[in-house]
Amino acid sequence: MPIANYLRQQGLEVRTATLDEPEHGLTEAVLAQTDVLTWWGHMAHGEVEDAVVDRVHQRVLAGMGLVVLHSGHFSKIFKRLMGTTCDLKWREAGEKERIWVVEPGHPIAEGLGEYFEIPQAEMYGERFDIPAPDTLVFISWFEGGEVFRSGCCYQRGRGRIFYFRPGHETYPIYYQPEVLRVIYNAVRWAAPQEIKATQFGNAPVPLEPIKKKAAD
Repeated sequence: MPIANYLRQQGLEVRTATLDEPEHGLTEAVLAQTDVLTWWGHMAHGEVEDAVVDRVHQRVLAGMGLVVLHSGHFSKIFKRLMGTTCDLKWREAGEKERIWVVEPGHPIAEGLGEYFEIPQAEMYGERFDIPAPDTLVFISWFEGGEVFRSGCCYQRGRGRIFYFRPGHETYPIYYQPEVLRVIYNAVRWAAPQEIKATQFGNAPVPLEPIKKKAAD
């Protein structure tokens, strides 16, 4: 668990949850104590229970951060939050990926240079069927010629969402220092903000006196 271990080394409190646990380990109690959820999935997206997706969705809208990694783009929760298919092109050829930092002033890019490279990666290519990001932090170029929006920030309700492309299970990408640094930065960025809860519903007490008007 290189990601969990790295985040613990940075001083964060971390727990893991897996598909085969009851409620996938994402119970009401667990999510209530979670500031940021990182999500990676691959072949078993359809096995994630809709009730758990509903629960995570509501927590994101209420302010929990969500960091979606690699093939998590096809997860139920990411597709629901994006409202699109989240489909893309892909190729497994072990090719080099160069990740360009296009927003160097963004907190998620802290500690990085102009770009970093992954020696062997699965290619993801455009068109990536997602809404235009609120902020695009990274763009990937692949040895085969394709490009991809690989670091995308969103806000849904009170929750911050970051999608980060690297992470194919065949290659040791989650041991690479730059990749781990991005995930750590993203967790910090996505943490809940101190925002006063929004009030909805009937507002019987007006802010200012309402003058009575004569009937027609």
